[in-house]
Amino acid sequence: MSQAYQFTIENEKGRLDKVLVELLPDKTRSHVQQWIKEGDVLVNNASTKPNYQVQPGDAITITEPELVPLDVQAENIPLDIVYEDKDVVVVNKPQGLVVHPSAGHQTGTLVNALMYQVKDLSGINGTIRPGIVHRIDKDTSGLLMVAKNDFAHEKLATQLKDRTSLREYIALVHGVIPHDKGTIDAPLGRSKADRKKQDIIQDGRPAVTHFRVLERFKDFTLVSLKLETGRTHQIRVHMKYIGYPLAGDPIYGPRKTLAGNGQFLHAKVLGFKHPRTGEFLTFEAPLPALFEETLAELRENR
Repeated sequence: MSQAYQFTIENEKGRLDKVLVELLPDKTRSHVQQWIKEGDVLVNNASTKPNYQVQPGDAITITEPELVPLDVQAENIPLDIVYEDKDVVVVNKPQGLVVHPSAGHQTGTLVNALMYQVKDLSGINGTIRPGIVHRIDKDTSGLLMVAKNDFAHEKLATQLKDRTSLREYIALVHGVIPHDKGTIDAPLGRSKADRKKQDIIQDGRPAVTHFRVLERFKDFTLVSLKLETGRTHQIRVHMKYIGYPLAGDPIYGPRKTLAGNGQFLHAKVLGFKHPRTGEFLTFEAPLPALFEETLAELRENR
């Protein structure tokens, strides 16, 4: 059911969108701007623009559009929920679980599981959509943040955009990296040769990855990686670019590699400022059992 709001401007000053966010603190500015754009906000019975300067006596009426249910089936799939409150959920995603429903993966995804276990998810742009703020690949394991409402979603997304969140990954790569640390600053974009792949593109989107060597083996290196940006397949493409592709990577790595179920890549550490309290929260997830077992074997054989 849609909800209506009515206000009369008294002492408020400034842009319409800014004033409405002050009057409705649980709504985000982009959410309010979308309402104005769609004609759901009337000032003195007339639609206007977000930058309209409000005047004393202005009568504002808002008809919040009814949320459209997402056609995604809730499924009772076990989830490792590391943290949950009224705004945020942090999930430790297992390797092999797809994050979003897509062609070929309509069911059995993290979103299907969240719809069953969490239920309250952000509804950006007027549609009940899964509150995934960022994604990791199907065969990458580890931590993901999920927004339970639009306010949290926008706050968390802004942190990703401003590069103030913390994301640390652990990866096993082919080859022995001689230097202890480094930074890869190479723009990424869709490959012109294969549209399903990402590649280093001169006019691509900026992408920065910092890496640090944790352990060296006979033919492999264990590394810690911190992301400044979060481009699709960023770590996988960047490590291939410098000559050390991820072990087990079916797209960017060599065919003959370690036995496993995809790339050895784990989102181990996730940190962000809580969208409502401002407290910086940090979470850590242990390496999956197969990853640990593989490292143990490499240690025995070096």
